Amino acid sequence: MKKFLTTISLAAFLLLAHNSGASAASNTYTVKKGDSLYKIARTTHVSIVNLKKWNNLKSDLIHPNQKLKVTKPAASKVTATKTSKVTTKKSQKAVKVITVSASAYTVNCAGCSGKTYTGLNLKKNPNLKVISVDPKVIPLGSKVYVEGYGYAVAADKGSAIKGKEIDVFMPSYKKAIQWGRKTVKVKILK
Repeated sequence: MKKFLTTISLAAFLLLAHNSGASAASNTYTVKKGDSLYKIARTTHVSIVNLKKWNNLKSDLIHPNQKLKVTKPAASKVTATKTSKVTTKKSQKAVKVITVSASAYTVNCAGCSGKTYTGLNLKKNPNLKVISVDPKVIPLGSKVYVEGYGYAVAADKGSAIKGKEIDVFMPSYKKAIQWGRKTVKVKILK
């Protein structure tokens, strides 16, 4: 009987120790090769803005093995917000509305890696709604609504995208050509 109680106590202790370690570990995220703030935000269900604030990041640059806080620090007044997938809720309010010149791009070309500047793999996820932006005008990671395109995320930047210009991602060359170039309104969402 004594061995049985000792075994049960030891098992309970190990179970509790394991659970408390998992809970403590869930407050941080260790950056892996290929990670981006956008990818981490989606995985941990927090906004890129909060990740940057909680970790005092001045840019989107992160490094493998870097530890990031993924929960609201106790003393912080930052409000946690859940990120949705690339599509956003229609109830979100526009922080800013700008008129831009919009062209389209695809990753189905020779030499195209298919990865956005923020690390999204568009070849593996051809149905994602992504726009390429000038980060000085629309910050990377911003959720947006593009007239005629829909809800998307600003997850890429291009060398030809300067000022009030965007590229919308299309899964095929044919659809990119059909889009052409147009002037559209972009709502940057809260």
